[in-house]
Amino acid sequence: MILHFYFARRFAMSFLLLTLVLFSLVALVDLVDQTRTFGDLDVSFGAIVGLTLLNAPQTVNEILPLIIILATIALFVSLARSSELVATRAAGRSALKALVAPVAVAMTIGILAVTMLNPIVAGTSKKYSELAESYRTGGASTLSISGEGLWLRQGGDDGQSVIRAWRSNADASVLYDVTFLSYAPGRGPIQRVSANSASLQAGGWLLRKAKLWPLGPGVNAEAKAEYHDEYVIPTTLTLERIRESFGRPSSISIWKLPTFIEQLDQAGFSSRLHRVWFQSELARPLFLMSMVLVASAFTMRHTRFGGTGVAVLAAVLLGFGLYFIRSFAQILGENGQIPIYLAAWMPPVAAILLALGLLLHAEDG
Repeated sequence: MILHFYFARRFAMSFLLLTLVLFSLVALVDLVDQTRTFGDLDVSFGAIVGLTLLNAPQTVNEILPLIIILATIALFVSLARSSELVATRAAGRSALKALVAPVAVAMTIGILAVTMLNPIVAGTSKKYSELAESYRTGGASTLSISGEGLWLRQGGDDGQSVIRAWRSNADASVLYDVTFLSYAPGRGPIQRVSANSASLQAGGWLLRKAKLWPLGPGVNAEAKAEYHDEYVIPTTLTLERIRESFGRPSSISIWKLPTFIEQLDQAGFSSRLHRVWFQSELARPLFLMSMVLVASAFTMRHTRFGGTGVAVLAAVLLGFGLYFIRSFAQILGENGQIPIYLAAWMPPVAAILLALGLLLHAEDG
């Protein structure tokens, strides 16, 4: 048990050190990128640093498997160079028993990443998107989905508009039973528009069967109401920006994701992307465990055998390959090419079986 705690402590220290180093590198690179993006938009350096700190956790969360691989390599290479690994083998410890502690730590990290880091990343990435959109356009464009339909807000120099629709098509390019409420800066609501449908065109919403009510102090809205078979309301929204508002599952906490998926289905959106993401997050601890097993299969060897550099490179490349296969399987799942559960759970299970096969071959030949 003492040896297990020793290996666990060494692995945890390597993981924390590598996380700190990579977080610093990611933040530095992102700071340069944010400065290039927002430097010409009259955004202060303090605001750019804030954007960087909000965006960096998402990147670190994405490269967590790479950190696990590097931490495992650092652990076993250092144990091999100090001959501690040889002493462990001489004491009768097999490779699989020596891996119990690192695998348990990786499993714990995966559980913490799903239950704690995921909500933090969701909050910071959502705040980053809102601030970045505000700096780019002067007004944020947000979308909210609830049991009462969907709510969309668009902003610009002429003011803000709140859009409410009972349902939409899968990509939110067409809204049904829709209402627009326009606000002028410093004046409050100035116009209300209801329509059977609203289609997002280039530069505007095309409303069909629309009714307009002018709003303001002393105005008889119903008496001055107008009817139009077609009516266009200008907008700076695009399909890409709408998808960014609600289509990124990473901006939603995993604790809220099941409810959000139900609301997507009720509003008429396709929830397949979010379902694949949800299952992939649940399978993340297994995938991090597989990264430990893969890295150890190449590095649990004494340095006198030589070829340590080649073994480290092979472990990193295989880890990247498995990460690519996992991402590719998620894309296939999002496109409906393979079942959702297969897309989320098969890559980590296959990676674990592959790594165990390599370990058993190395141990028993």
